[in-house]
Amino acid sequence: MSGAEIDLRLDEARQGWCRLSPVEAVHAQAGGALLIDTRTEWQRLFQGELPGAIVIDRTVLEWRLDPGCSSRIPEAIEGMRVVVVCRQGFSSSLAVASLRSLGIDASDVVGGAEAWIDAGLPVHAGSADVRR
Repeated sequence: MSGAEIDLRLDEARQGWCRLSPVEAVHAQAGGALLIDTRTEWQRLFQGELPGAIVIDRTVLEWRLDPGCSSRIPEAIEGMRVVVVCRQGFSSSLAVASLRSLGIDASDVVGGAEAWIDAGLPVHAGSADVRR
């Protein structure tokens, strides 16, 4: 897939929902949305952890967040809102498209964790809420 093709795929995937700024994501989290961090362990170590985020590997995201799945996390209930964060806001958009196809109210953060940090929002070193 060429760069232009993936750009088209991203544009298609981002149809039908409003992406959030980092500040809007914090407000959504304060309002009860699940903040889901899909960054790799190395990225989180380098950039810091996002306060209150649940870390879920992208490879199992749908299974952990589908309320009807036996492998879901306890927080994954019908009608929940989910905000997905990746490093730069690209893979999170593809993840959101997949979650939305399952009927999950999901969005992502424009610019990802990098935009979060650039906005001066808090990050911390230390443990994270990692779900496998």
